Amino acid sequence: MDKNGGDAYLRRLKWTVAAIILVIAAWQLAPMATRLFWRETAVPRAVTPRGDLAADEKSTIDLFERSKDAVVFITTTQRVVEFWSRNIFTIPRGAGSGFIWDDKGHVVTNFHVIAGAAEARVRFSDGKELTATLVGASPMHDLAVLRIDTGVKRAPVPLGTSADLKVGQKVYAIGNPFGLDWTLTTGIVSALDRSLKGDDNGVIEHLIQTDAAINPGNSGGPLLDSAGRLIGVNTAIYSPSGASAGVGFAVPVDTVNRVVPQLIAKGRYARPALGIEVDQRVNETAAENLGVKGVLVLRVRPGSGAQAAGLKGARFDREGSFIPGDIILKVEGKPVDSVPALLSRLDDFRPGDTVKLTILRDGKEIESGVALQAEGAAQSPER
Repeated sequence: MDKNGGDAYLRRLKWTVAAIILVIAAWQLAPMATRLFWRETAVPRAVTPRGDLAADEKSTIDLFERSKDAVVFITTTQRVVEFWSRNIFTIPRGAGSGFIWDDKGHVVTNFHVIAGAAEARVRFSDGKELTATLVGASPMHDLAVLRIDTGVKRAPVPLGTSADLKVGQKVYAIGNPFGLDWTLTTGIVSALDRSLKGDDNGVIEHLIQTDAAINPGNSGGPLLDSAGRLIGVNTAIYSPSGASAGVGFAVPVDTVNRVVPQLIAKGRYARPALGIEVDQRVNETAAENLGVKGVLVLRVRPGSGAQAAGLKGARFDREGSFIPGDIILKVEGKPVDSVPALLSRLDDFRPGDTVKLTILRDGKEIESGVALQAEGAAQSPER
């Protein structure tokens, strides 16, 4: 090959290599060029106007805005002693909810939220946090009252009533589930007058059942009606998993409004009593043997309303056989087939009220009015 032919070959080779490089570069840069092109030309989409919120949405938003400042986040701590050093440490214990009861700094929550705690702190929706002191508690109702600095003025939750609640009406729960503060959930009243066994094997009666999501941390928070009035205190859920399964329970506000004033005034709740002694285990056995559904009166306390009304307790004859006394079948016309049911019915009244009992005595039903007194009230000596 002559010199001119060799130069021509090299030029063709160079152009071929250059062309290949350009093709490869174009192939590599094409996606980038495409992205740059679209990046330059893409614009945000226009927002479609939605119009006004629905009336029920506006109502729910307004209810939450009006109510949230009266709801508090409660955290508790407990003290533990280190085994070797004997040093005392304070560690977190749990959390729950509560709400402002009045303008004197009282906060209502569940008893189980603060039970066993060394200290409780209350935090408001604006972030302000205060130490609370325990005023009183009623484990049988799962209610407790705390007090905070009265200089912190917060409007209490408006009070409603639970006497006229209907299954199907809307309810709203505000609380702090799983520590997620000031959470609103909605639902309906799904049932009324439910019973639930407490941690101490006691039975909490007259509970409101709701399908509003109630989760750990909601305990002690308010259950509101559509007017934003307090109708219950969220207290428990029924769930094998521990999370909401659509069945929650709340202590009705009529019970709260009867118990809380006593806790504030006396530190404890003295339930209304007939002045008799009863026992659930004995009652179950004896009632089954006798074939009746009621509550056996084991003993009548001297000086009590039951004694004044002539109620008769059980006794043993000379041969040691058990002789049943009066058996209470109804309170104000409502059947009572267990000791918890009797106590629950009596709890609807106040000391000083007179209740009509339907009693089985010697095989016959009779009625008797008994004046209630505060549990633990002084009795006159036996004569």
